[in-house]
Amino acid sequence: MAETKVAGRYAKALIELAIERGVLEEVKNDMELLVNTCNANRDLSAMLKNPVIHGYKKLAIMKQLFEKRMNKLSIAYIDIITRKSREPELEGIARQFMNLFKVNKGIQVAVITSVNGLDAKLRAEVLAILKNETKSEVELIEKVNKNLIGGFILRIGDKQFDASIAKSLRAIAKEFKASKN
Repeated sequence: MAETKVAGRYAKALIELAIERGVLEEVKNDMELLVNTCNANRDLSAMLKNPVIHGYKKLAIMKQLFEKRMNKLSIAYIDIITRKSREPELEGIARQFMNLFKVNKGIQVAVITSVNGLDAKLRAEVLAILKNETKSEVELIEKVNKNLIGGFILRIGDKQFDASIAKSLRAIAKEFKASKN
C-alpha cells in the first residue's frame, strides 16, 4: 500500500512526540495493533476512508475499539487526526510510524523469497548470518514463490542476492541464444 507524504509527516510528528514523552515502544505497539486490526478487518479500513461517515462517528468507533488497549498518547493522536479530517490516512500513518521506528532503532528489514519457506532452524541460521553481516538488528520477512523452482532471493535494503534456480536457467538460456548467433 502506497503511503502519502501527509502520512509520512504525521508519522514523523508522532514518533518525535513519542520519543519526547518516553513512550516510543508503547506507541509502536499501538500502531502495530492498528495496522493488524485494519488488515484483519477490511471493513474498519474502509470505514476510515469513507467520506460519507462523519468524523465524530469514526472517532467514537476508534475509541470504542482501542481506548482501553492503547496508550493515552496514541488515543489522543487518533483524536487529533480525526478532528483534522485525516482519518483516511490513519492506517498509512501507522505503517509509516512502524518504518520510522525501525530506522530509529537501527533495525534492517530483509525479505527472503523461497519455494517452500524456511523451517525454524534455517530461519535462525539466516538471521544469524544477516545480523553478523549487517552488524545490526534484522527483521526477516518470508515470502513464497513457486516460480523460483529452488534456491532463494534475499533482499536487504537496496541490495539483492538471487540464488534461485529460475535465475540460473534464464542465464543458461541467454547464453545458449548468444552462442547460436
